[in-house]
Amino acid sequence: MKIIFAGTPEFAVPALAALIAAGHEIVMVLTQPDRPAGRGMKLKPSPVKVLAEQHALTVFQPESLKPLDVQQQIAATNADVMVVAAYGLIIPTTVLNMPVHGCYNIHASLLPRWRGAAPIHRSILAGDAETGVTIMEVVPALDAGAMVNKGIVPIGATDTTQSLHDALAKIGADLMVQAMRDLEVHGTLPSTPQDETLVTYAHKLEKAEAAIDWQKSATQISRQIRAFNPFPVAQTKFKGEVCRIWMATEQSAVEKPTTATSGEVISVQGSLLVACGQGVLNIAELQAPGGKRMNAQAFIQGHHLKAGDLFCSE
Repeated sequence: MKIIFAGTPEFAVPALAALIAAGHEIVMVLTQPDRPAGRGMKLKPSPVKVLAEQHALTVFQPESLKPLDVQQQIAATNADVMVVAAYGLIIPTTVLNMPVHGCYNIHASLLPRWRGAAPIHRSILAGDAETGVTIMEVVPALDAGAMVNKGIVPIGATDTTQSLHDALAKIGADLMVQAMRDLEVHGTLPSTPQDETLVTYAHKLEKAEAAIDWQKSATQISRQIRAFNPFPVAQTKFKGEVCRIWMATEQSAVEKPTTATSGEVISVQGSLLVACGQGVLNIAELQAPGGKRMNAQAFIQGHHLKAGDLFCSE
């Protein structure tokens, strides 16, 4: 089929690659304009643009899809369908109606749970047992379209936003290829409306959420640390300096000493164990200011960490 692909970050790359491999004609790739990045703030193309150019595809990078001339260029492709994966720009209804078979999106949650900007982070923070991908029709309302199919991924005790992101991107690509195959054969995709009574919203992350409050439980803090890996990374204060924590899990086999203060190191023997408001946290990977990410034992040795030292909320 003749497909317009709209996507920008790494999450969208497997889907574009899979559609190319499946033999579809990608008549246009919509992706956000190159943005300044790195220390030199040089313009950097999106991961989707990089892949599209490797395959000599037509790339279109408007700042907005609202101008008439932009819409005319999209209409001129005479596309059968549009596929969207984390594009990042609002798609006007006029554009949604251009392809013969409409527009379908890869959304990284099990809709109607976690509509919105940060579904993977929010699923971990909330302690969800599972997450997944939903292929859905794109409608003007945010992530409100009818659902075509889903793929489920369990959330493990050591899963991070990064690990789930990678798994969901792959599953989303496979599901979209399957959906496009069905659409090509049958000319339509059966769909199920979302139950509006079950809707939750995955609000955009705020930087303030990265600060660890050691009065919280070890379960909550572990979720926070894993949800904020790889960005913006959970942080705490250690000896007056900001320390970033990349990986930690609840240590359910160890009881918190009754005399321990929240944030107090209770053991550095074999594991870095820290008392929380409730329970004990096992920190596996952390980073000092200006330093590299390192495992707990290397950090303990390099910073002369000992039982009784404190991680502080402020």
